Amino acid sequence: MHEIIRQLDEKRAAARLGGGQRRIDAQHAKGKLTARERIDLLLDPGSFEEWDMFVEHRCVEFGMADSKIPSDGVVTGHGTINGRLVFLFSQDFTVLGGSLSETHAAKICKIMDQAMKVGAPVIGLNDSGGARIQEGVDSLAGYAEVFQRNVLASGVIPQVSLIMGPCAGGAVYSPAMTDFIFMVEDSSYMFVTGPDVVKTVTHEQVTAEELGGAITHTSKSGVADLSFENDVVALLQLRRFMDFLPANNKQKPPVRPTDHAWDSYDMSLDNLIPNNPNMPYDMKELILKIVDEGDFFEVAPKFAANIITGLARMEGRTIGIVANQPMVLAGCLDIDSARKAARFVRFCDAFNIPLLTLVDVPGFMPGTSQEYGGIIKHGAKLLYAYAEATVPKVTLITRKAYGGAYDVMSSKHLRGDFNYAWPTAEIAVMGPKGAVEIIFRQDLDNAEKIAERTEEYRRLFANPFVAGSRGFIDEVILPHGTRKRVNRAFAILRDKALENPWRKHGNIPL
Repeated sequence: MHEIIRQLDEKRAAARLGGGQRRIDAQHAKGKLTARERIDLLLDPGSFEEWDMFVEHRCVEFGMADSKIPSDGVVTGHGTINGRLVFLFSQDFTVLGGSLSETHAAKICKIMDQAMKVGAPVIGLNDSGGARIQEGVDSLAGYAEVFQRNVLASGVIPQVSLIMGPCAGGAVYSPAMTDFIFMVEDSSYMFVTGPDVVKTVTHEQVTAEELGGAITHTSKSGVADLSFENDVVALLQLRRFMDFLPANNKQKPPVRPTDHAWDSYDMSLDNLIPNNPNMPYDMKELILKIVDEGDFFEVAPKFAANIITGLARMEGRTIGIVANQPMVLAGCLDIDSARKAARFVRFCDAFNIPLLTLVDVPGFMPGTSQEYGGIIKHGAKLLYAYAEATVPKVTLITRKAYGGAYDVMSSKHLRGDFNYAWPTAEIAVMGPKGAVEIIFRQDLDNAEKIAERTEEYRRLFANPFVAGSRGFIDEVILPHGTRKRVNRAFAILRDKALENPWRKHGNIPL
């Protein structure tokens, strides 16, 4: 008995050492934690239980028979975050560069299968050089097995990827199919083909950071949702983020106690909207003043900043927020903002997270670049997402809601449950100036008459009362009472039941 225990201790020590102290030191020298250090920081202390610690690869070609290390480059298992179960894998760059082998992939698939059975989130801590070349097609088959599980788990359990090192080639597609991607600045990158291949094929000179670094993917491509300055900050923020999410699609999000009164007033909101309709204001100010304790976890803040998406709580319950941002492009909807918001709305709907939509939108962005880029189909994604959503939907129009963008932003016509407007709301086909210049184009030379007609149009339509008279707005509310009215709406909708017609799946305009 003592001998087998000694052997067990030796194998465990070998697995924990990964690629050896020299490689661990090299990892630390880059400012990166090891796979196991990351797990210890992410999970509640003492909660991690490892699976498949003794798994080794089965490859014998190219001298691989002499390069067997327990765990085979990935640490897998389960633990808790704030007492709630999660499954996770953490790739170990100290073992053959974290490269994915057949057995490495099998370990990941095993915890994903179990997470699906018990209904718990899956977190991937990615730090891998890609497919293990020595294994050839076996490693590619391993990737495909993971991809298949990403697809089957989509909309069933939350999947979150944290890119903490290289992620290249086929490796990028698994994170791309998860719900959220976070990155670490200056030490993580994602791309399908690396800088050397790009240079060979297209003759472009580009660094790994420029091609697929955290700044690139959080601000230009929109592939990643957030980036953090180092491993520690990223893992602590991931803990905070997971606290907003339900365990699976059959549960509601967790409820956290709050001392923030549900019916509190904020009189400063009465002065949020400028008197000049063309002046911007910060929609985040409204968000922070109405959610519990001003705690708002914004998703993708650097990409398509003309629309805000993120998670918060009201009366202790998670809600998703989608809001136009007048500070950027006047809050117009364009290709990127429509894609960003549509994906977020569909995530919230999949996981029973109620939606609050804050509207100040002058319309869709005009221009050839938008039309050539497919704004029609991309804008339809957001329309489709809101129309399909069955979760509670509360909408507040703060100022402009013009044209088709009014319809798209969770209007009453897309099964909005509670649709409110502030007295400053303007709901019309377009702004007064543009409308008058079309209706009275024959009088364009008469500035006095055009000004008179513009004022007439503003008086008739630049308010919430025409929409209210049609029943498209349920109530015009005072800004300072917004938190109370929104909380009351969500409380009423807590047991909302709505089902879409049966179908295998819809055909969203991708």
